[in-house]
Amino acid sequence: MKKVLITGGAGFIGSTVASALLDRGITPVVLDDLSKGRAEFVEDQIFYRGDVADAALLDRIFAEHPDIEAAVHCAAKIVVPESVAKPLYYYRENVAKTIDLLDSLQRLGCTRVVFSSSASIYAPTPDARVDESSPVDANSPYARTKQMMEQVLQDWTRGEGAERQRVITLRYFNPIGADPRLRTGLQDLNPSHALGKLIEAHSTGAPFTVTGVDWATRDGSGIRDYVHVQDLAEAHVAALLRFDEVVAPDAADRYRVINVGTGDGTTVRELVTAFEQAVGAELDVREAGPRPGDVIGCYAAVDTARELLGWQPRRGIAEGVADALAWRAKWAARLGV
Repeated sequence: MKKVLITGGAGFIGSTVASALLDRGITPVVLDDLSKGRAEFVEDQIFYRGDVADAALLDRIFAEHPDIEAAVHCAAKIVVPESVAKPLYYYRENVAKTIDLLDSLQRLGCTRVVFSSSASIYAPTPDARVDESSPVDANSPYARTKQMMEQVLQDWTRGEGAERQRVITLRYFNPIGADPRLRTGLQDLNPSHALGKLIEAHSTGAPFTVTGVDWATRDGSGIRDYVHVQDLAEAHVAALLRFDEVVAPDAADRYRVINVGTGDGTTVRELVTAFEQAVGAELDVREAGPRPGDVIGCYAAVDTARELLGWQPRRGIAEGVADALAWRAKWAARLGV
């Protein structure tokens, strides 16, 4: 595989995927509207600014790069509380526009798609461990857009006129860290997820709030599977390189779901402890109720990724924290703040 389209390729995950592809000699072609992505992340790359639903722009991209062999669809709105407040916006951006994108990809003959999904679609389980066959029951508009798109994609591979379309859906768990070479990272200096809030608390002296302390976990806080974003990016590379083995062109079922996590569950309180150990300082930790759309969480069974992709995580929480801190320092200096 020589060239791959990445939607949302100027964002946190998409840009890390782009760098991982470059490291393997694969050329990314990035499409991003820069509503959240950063132009700095696509310097010296093939970049098109625009909307994934813009059919004319997709026509131009494929006319100028007819050797694109697959698409990685990372573009999405992802903030859970915002999705609760603006559900129609999320359904339009994440579902309706993806359908337009798929229509263009099918028309243009792009038959391989890797889709960025989310572990937030899983229903709670007694031990919080989930595999690809575990029941799904999304609990926020954001998560429901991912669950809906998984169904759309599966139906798409079975529909009339889509005999050649194939999809690998990667269900992300909780990305942390940054590109270890610090080429890209989180665009926002103060992101809304747990590690971002820990870094903000450490950098500013503000308190860190554990949101939700009565979940049915070992310490009452939510549980997550924190996977280094570079490991996540390398899972995309593995999915692309093994695409035809995982979903053969003549397969009866041309849709496959694969979890991408570490296989270990970490509670929010445990994450706080790991962060404090990494930075050598204690934080002002407080407690509050869950935010709108919050769930107890889960962690991944990753046997399928090992078996099908030959992939396994290689980096732990300490490395994720270190890379995230190093990136924040570099990015803050570049932004002059």
